[in-house]
Amino acid sequence: MPSLKEVRARIASVASTSKITSAMKLVSAAKLRRAQDAITSFLPYQQKLMQMLANFIASSTEELAVPLAQVRDVKKVAVVAISSNSSLCGAFNSNVIKEALKVIGQYENLGKENIKVYAIGKKMADALERKGYKSEGVYNDLVDKPDYDKTVALVNELIEKFVNKEIDKVVLVYNHMRNAASQDLRAEQFLPVAPSESKDGEKHTVDYILEPDKNKVILALVPRVVRLHLYGSILDSVAAEHGARTTAMQIATDNASELMQELTLKYNKARQAAITNELIDIGGGSEGLNS
Repeated sequence: MPSLKEVRARIASVASTSKITSAMKLVSAAKLRRAQDAITSFLPYQQKLMQMLANFIASSTEELAVPLAQVRDVKKVAVVAISSNSSLCGAFNSNVIKEALKVIGQYENLGKENIKVYAIGKKMADALERKGYKSEGVYNDLVDKPDYDKTVALVNELIEKFVNKEIDKVVLVYNHMRNAASQDLRAEQFLPVAPSESKDGEKHTVDYILEPDKNKVILALVPRVVRLHLYGSILDSVAAEHGARTTAMQIATDNASELMQELTLKYNKARQAAITNELIDIGGGSEGLNS
Protein backbone atom coordinates (compact mmCIF):
# COMPACT_ATOMS: atom_id res chain seq x y z
CA MET A 1 0.00 0.00 0.00
CA PRO A 2 1.42 3.44 -0.95
CA SER A 3 2.55 5.68 1.88
CA LEU A 4 0.78 8.95 2.73
CA LYS A 5 3.70 10.86 1.24
CA GLU A 6 3.39 8.99 -2.06
CA VAL A 7 -0.37 9.59 -2.23
CA ARG A 8 0.13 13.31 -1.51
CA ALA A 9 2.72 13.50 -4.29
CA ARG A 10 0.32 11.74 -6.68
CA ILE A 11 -2.49 14.16 -5.83
CA ALA A 12 -0.21 17.14 -6.43
CA SER A 13 0.92 15.67 -9.77
CA VAL A 14 -2.65 15.05 -10.96
CA ALA A 15 -3.70 18.56 -9.87
CA SER A 16 -0.83 20.04 -11.87
CA THR A 17 -1.79 18.00 -14.93
CA SER A 18 -5.41 19.07 -14.54
CA LYS A 19 -4.39 22.74 -14.63
CA ILE A 20 -2.40 22.15 -17.82
CA THR A 21 -5.21 20.28 -19.62
CA SER A 22 -7.74 22.88 -18.52
CA ALA A 23 -5.57 25.70 -19.90
CA MET A 24 -5.05 23.78 -23.16
CA LYS A 25 -8.80 23.31 -23.47
CA LEU A 26 -9.37 27.06 -23.17
CA VAL A 27 -6.67 27.81 -25.75
CA SER A 28 -8.07 25.24 -28.18
CA ALA A 29 -11.61 26.55 -27.67
CA ALA A 30 -10.44 30.07 -28.58
CA LYS A 31 -8.65 28.75 -31.69
CA LEU A 32 -11.74 26.75 -32.60
CA ARG A 33 -13.89 29.87 -32.53
CA ARG A 34 -11.46 31.68 -34.84
CA ALA A 35 -11.34 28.69 -37.20
CA GLN A 36 -15.13 28.51 -37.29
CA ASP A 37 -15.31 32.22 -38.05
CA ALA A 38 -12.88 31.73 -40.94
CA ILE A 39 -15.00 28.91 -42.38
CA THR A 40 -18.24 30.84 -41.90
CA SER A 41 -16.89 33.81 -43.84
CA PHE A 42 -15.34 31.64 -46.58
CA LEU A 43 -17.95 28.96 -47.31
CA PRO A 44 -20.64 31.19 -48.92
CA TYR A 45 -18.13 32.39 -51.53
CA GLN A 46 -16.89 28.87 -52.27
CA GLN A 47 -20.39 27.40 -52.45
CA LYS A 48 -21.62 30.17 -54.76
CA LEU A 49 -18.75 29.65 -57.20
CA MET A 50 -19.30 25.87 -57.21
CA GLN A 51 -23.01 26.41 -57.80
CA MET A 52 -22.27 28.77 -60.69
CA LEU A 53 -19.91 26.24 -62.26
CA ALA A 54 -22.53 23.50 -61.96
CA ASN A 55 -25.12 25.84 -63.51
CA PHE A 56 -22.88 26.68 -66.47
CA ILE A 57 -22.04 23.06 -67.23
CA ALA A 58 -25.62 21.84 -66.75
CA SER A 59 -27.03 24.52 -69.07
CA SER A 60 -24.38 24.04 -71.75
CA THR A 61 -25.65 22.58 -75.03
CA GLU A 62 -22.22 21.71 -76.38
CA GLU A 63 -19.32 19.52 -75.38
CA LEU A 64 -16.93 21.48 -73.19
CA ALA A 65 -13.18 20.86 -73.42
CA VAL A 66 -12.13 21.48 -69.82
CA PRO A 67 -8.55 20.25 -69.26
CA LEU A 68 -9.04 19.81 -65.50
CA ALA A 69 -12.13 17.64 -66.05
CA GLN A 70 -10.52 15.12 -68.39
CA VAL A 71 -10.91 11.57 -67.11
CA ARG A 72 -8.00 9.30 -68.01
CA ASP A 73 -6.84 5.81 -67.14
CA VAL A 74 -5.06 6.13 -63.81
CA LYS A 75 -1.39 5.28 -64.23
CA LYS A 76 -0.03 7.90 -61.84
CA VAL A 77 -1.86 9.24 -58.79
CA ALA A 78 -1.31 11.94 -56.18
CA VAL A 79 -2.72 11.84 -52.66
CA VAL A 80 -3.07 15.09 -50.71
CA ALA A 81 -3.57 14.27 -47.02
CA ILE A 82 -4.13 16.76 -44.20
CA SER A 83 -3.32 16.20 -40.52
CA SER A 84 -2.11 18.39 -37.65
CA ASN A 85 1.41 19.32 -36.61
CA SER A 86 0.95 18.36 -32.96
CA SER A 87 -0.77 15.66 -30.93
CA LEU A 88 -3.07 15.68 -27.87
CA CYS A 89 -6.16 15.77 -30.09
CA GLY A 90 -7.57 12.30 -29.54
CA ALA A 91 -7.84 10.04 -32.58
CA PHE A 92 -7.81 12.98 -35.01
CA ASN A 93 -4.42 12.17 -36.55
CA SER A 94 -4.50 8.39 -36.30
CA ASN A 95 -7.85 8.20 -38.09
CA VAL A 96 -6.88 10.43 -41.02
CA ILE A 97 -3.50 8.68 -41.35
CA LYS A 98 -5.26 5.30 -41.57
CA GLU A 99 -7.61 6.70 -44.21
CA ALA A 100 -4.69 8.11 -46.22
CA LEU A 101 -2.88 4.75 -46.10
CA LYS A 102 -6.11 3.03 -47.13
CA VAL A 103 -6.43 5.32 -50.17
CA ILE A 104 -2.77 4.80 -51.06
CA GLY A 105 -3.28 1.05 -50.74
CA GLN A 106 -5.93 1.18 -53.47
CA TYR A 107 -3.21 2.24 -55.93
CA GLU A 108 -0.37 -0.01 -54.74
CA ASN A 109 -0.57 -1.92 -58.03
CA LEU A 110 0.78 1.21 -59.76
CA GLY A 111 4.05 0.97 -57.82
CA LYS A 112 5.41 3.43 -55.27
CA GLU A 113 7.20 5.41 -57.97
CA ASN A 114 3.80 6.28 -59.50
CA ILE A 115 2.21 7.41 -56.23
CA LYS A 116 3.01 10.94 -55.15
CA VAL A 117 1.99 12.13 -51.68
CA TYR A 118 1.52 15.70 -50.54
CA ALA A 119 1.39 15.64 -46.75
CA ILE A 120 -0.03 18.78 -45.18
CA GLY A 121 0.84 18.49 -41.48
CA LYS A 122 3.85 17.06 -39.67
CA LYS A 123 2.02 14.03 -38.26
CA MET A 124 0.93 12.94 -41.73
CA ALA A 125 4.36 13.54 -43.26
CA ASP A 126 6.09 11.51 -40.54
CA ALA A 127 3.60 8.63 -40.73
CA LEU A 128 3.77 8.34 -44.53
CA GLU A 129 7.56 8.58 -44.54
CA ARG A 130 7.70 5.63 -42.15
CA LYS A 131 5.72 3.69 -44.77
CA GLY A 132 8.17 4.66 -47.49
CA TYR A 133 6.27 7.61 -48.99
CA LYS A 134 8.17 10.88 -48.80
CA SER A 135 6.11 14.05 -49.18
CA GLU A 136 6.67 16.07 -52.36
CA GLY A 137 7.12 19.21 -50.26
CA VAL A 138 6.91 20.69 -46.76
CA TYR A 139 3.50 22.21 -46.08
CA ASN A 140 3.32 22.15 -42.28
CA ASP A 141 2.86 25.91 -42.06
CA LEU A 142 -0.48 25.64 -43.90
CA VAL A 143 -1.88 23.87 -40.82
CA ASP A 144 -0.55 26.30 -38.23
CA LYS A 145 -1.65 29.31 -40.24
CA PRO A 146 -3.78 28.62 -43.34
CA ASP A 147 -2.65 30.90 -46.15
CA TYR A 148 -4.54 31.21 -49.43
CA ASP A 149 -1.54 32.26 -51.52
CA LYS A 150 0.56 29.30 -50.34
CA THR A 151 -2.38 26.99 -50.98
CA VAL A 152 -2.69 28.39 -54.51
CA ALA A 153 1.00 27.62 -55.14
CA LEU A 154 0.42 23.98 -54.16
CA VAL A 155 -2.75 23.69 -56.24
CA ASN A 156 -1.03 25.27 -59.25
CA GLU A 157 1.67 22.60 -59.02
CA LEU A 158 -0.99 19.87 -58.97
CA ILE A 159 -2.84 21.48 -61.88
CA GLU A 160 0.35 21.74 -63.93
CA LYS A 161 1.24 18.10 -63.33
CA PHE A 162 -2.31 16.99 -64.14
CA VAL A 163 -2.47 18.99 -67.39
CA ASN A 164 0.99 17.71 -68.40
CA LYS A 165 -0.19 14.15 -67.65
CA GLU A 166 2.44 13.65 -64.95
CA ILE A 167 -0.46 12.57 -62.74
CA ASP A 168 -3.86 11.25 -63.83
CA LYS A 169 -5.81 11.64 -60.62
CA VAL A 170 -5.58 13.53 -57.32
CA VAL A 171 -7.34 12.35 -54.15
CA LEU A 172 -7.84 14.61 -51.13
CA VAL A 173 -8.00 13.09 -47.62
CA TYR A 174 -8.90 15.12 -44.53
CA ASN A 175 -11.11 15.42 -41.44
CA HIS A 176 -14.38 17.29 -41.86
CA MET A 177 -15.68 18.89 -38.67
CA ARG A 178 -19.24 17.75 -38.03
CA ASN A 179 -19.16 19.46 -34.63
CA ALA A 180 -16.64 20.14 -31.90
CA ALA A 181 -16.90 16.61 -30.56
CA SER A 182 -16.86 14.58 -33.78
CA GLN A 183 -15.20 14.56 -37.19
CA ASP A 184 -15.98 12.78 -40.45
CA LEU A 185 -13.20 11.32 -42.59
CA ARG A 186 -13.36 12.38 -46.22
CA ALA A 187 -11.55 10.99 -49.25
CA GLU A 188 -12.61 13.13 -52.21
CA GLN A 189 -11.64 13.20 -55.86
CA PHE A 190 -9.79 16.47 -56.27
CA LEU A 191 -8.76 16.11 -59.92
CA PRO A 192 -10.22 15.57 -62.45
CA VAL A 193 -12.96 18.01 -61.50
CA ALA A 194 -16.43 16.54 -61.20
CA PRO A 195 -18.96 19.40 -60.80
CA SER A 196 -21.47 18.59 -58.08
CA GLU A 197 -25.23 18.72 -58.34
CA SER A 198 -27.64 20.46 -56.00
CA LYS A 199 -28.47 18.95 -52.62
CA ASP A 200 -31.85 17.73 -53.87
CA GLY A 201 -30.15 15.83 -56.71
CA GLU A 202 -31.50 18.07 -59.47
CA LYS A 203 -29.15 19.81 -61.87
CA HIS A 204 -28.95 23.58 -61.76
CA THR A 205 -30.40 25.28 -64.85
CA VAL A 206 -30.10 28.96 -64.01
CA ASP A 207 -29.73 30.99 -67.19
CA TYR A 208 -26.85 33.49 -67.02
CA ILE A 209 -25.91 36.20 -69.46
CA LEU A 210 -22.16 35.80 -69.94
CA GLU A 211 -19.45 37.90 -71.54
CA PRO A 212 -17.35 37.14 -73.50
CA ASP A 213 -18.75 33.56 -73.70
CA LYS A 214 -19.55 30.56 -71.55
CA ASN A 215 -16.50 28.49 -72.47
CA LYS A 216 -14.05 31.18 -71.46
CA VAL A 217 -15.87 31.78 -68.19
CA ILE A 218 -15.88 28.07 -67.34
CA LEU A 219 -12.20 27.67 -68.23
CA ALA A 220 -11.38 30.60 -65.90
CA LEU A 221 -13.74 29.42 -63.16
CA VAL A 222 -12.64 25.78 -62.87
CA PRO A 223 -9.07 26.48 -61.61
CA ARG A 224 -10.45 28.98 -59.09
CA VAL A 225 -12.96 26.42 -57.79
CA VAL A 226 -10.17 23.84 -57.49
CA ARG A 227 -8.00 26.25 -55.47
CA LEU A 228 -10.92 27.09 -53.18
CA HIS A 229 -11.63 23.38 -52.72
CA LEU A 230 -8.22 22.72 -51.16
CA TYR A 231 -8.16 25.93 -49.14
CA GLY A 232 -11.63 25.20 -47.76
CA SER A 233 -10.58 21.66 -46.87
CA ILE A 234 -7.55 22.97 -44.96
CA LEU A 235 -9.75 25.39 -43.01
CA ASP A 236 -12.16 22.55 -42.30
CA SER A 237 -9.38 20.25 -41.09
CA VAL A 238 -7.90 22.96 -38.84
CA ALA A 239 -11.29 23.59 -37.24
CA ALA A 240 -11.76 19.84 -36.77
CA GLU A 241 -8.33 19.62 -35.12
CA HIS A 242 -9.11 22.34 -32.59
CA GLY A 243 -12.51 20.80 -31.92
CA ALA A 244 -10.91 17.39 -31.33
CA ARG A 245 -8.27 18.89 -29.04
CA THR A 246 -10.86 20.87 -27.06
CA THR A 247 -12.86 17.69 -26.51
CA ALA A 248 -9.78 15.63 -25.65
CA MET A 249 -8.57 18.17 -23.10
CA GLN A 250 -12.04 18.40 -21.57
CA ILE A 251 -12.11 14.61 -21.15
CA ALA A 252 -8.58 14.66 -19.70
CA THR A 253 -9.56 17.38 -17.22
CA ASP A 254 -12.67 15.45 -16.16
CA ASN A 255 -10.63 12.26 -15.72
CA ALA A 256 -8.06 14.15 -13.64
CA SER A 257 -10.83 15.49 -11.38
CA GLU A 258 -12.23 11.99 -10.86
CA LEU A 259 -8.75 10.62 -10.14
CA MET A 260 -8.09 13.41 -7.63
CA GLN A 261 -11.31 12.53 -5.80
CA GLU A 262 -10.31 8.86 -5.66
CA LEU A 263 -6.80 9.69 -4.46
CA THR A 264 -8.11 12.15 -1.86
CA LEU A 265 -10.50 9.50 -0.55
CA LYS A 266 -7.66 6.97 -0.44
CA TYR A 267 -5.43 9.51 1.34
CA ASN A 268 -8.09 10.31 3.93
CA LYS A 269 -8.71 6.62 4.61
CA ALA A 270 -4.99 5.91 4.95
CA ARG A 271 -4.55 8.96 7.21
CA GLN A 272 -7.48 7.88 9.38
CA ALA A 273 -6.09 4.36 9.61
CA ALA A 274 -2.68 5.72 10.62
CA ILE A 275 -4.22 7.91 13.34
CA THR A 276 -6.31 4.99 14.61
CA ASN A 277 -3.22 2.77 14.78
CA GLU A 278 -1.35 5.49 16.70
CA LEU A 279 -4.21 5.80 19.20
CA ILE A 280 -4.29 2.03 19.64
CA ASP A 281 -0.53 1.99 20.23
CA ILE A 282 -0.82 4.85 22.72
CA GLY A 283 -3.72 3.11 24.50
CA GLY A 284 -1.84 -0.18 24.59
CA GLY A 285 1.27 1.49 25.96
CA SER A 286 -0.76 3.25 28.65
CA GLU A 287 -2.36 -0.02 29.83
CA GLY A 288 1.05 -1.65 29.94
CA LEU A 289 2.37 1.11 32.19
CA ASN A 290 -0.65 0.90 34.54
CA SER A 291 -0.27 -2.85 34.91
